[in-house]
Amino acid sequence: MFEKLQRAFWKALTPDLVADSVAAPTPSLLSAEVLSALGGEGNVTSQKRVALTRVRVQLREAGSLDESALKAAGVPAVMVLTGGVVHLLTGL
Repeated sequence: MFEKLQRAFWKALTPDLVADSVAAPTPSLLSAEVLSALGGEGNVTSQKRVALTRVRVQLREAGSLDESALKAAGVPAVMVLTGGVVHLLTGL
């Protein structure tokens, strides 16, 4: 109990220095085949589901995107935007 109180005290004094808990890694929204077609896991800087049928992906190197491999991995359509942004349309 004392440790919990002490942690709350330091959290109040320095809120940006004391973490609430250890953050668990977030699971990928994409399969291994799709990640490979996007240039590997290291090429993907962010991924976010923006609709039930769409995943927005930010790539470091947009040139390493392989659209034919994405279609083979089960992604029916791909929208490539400027700045390394790619929308993967996953269907219904």
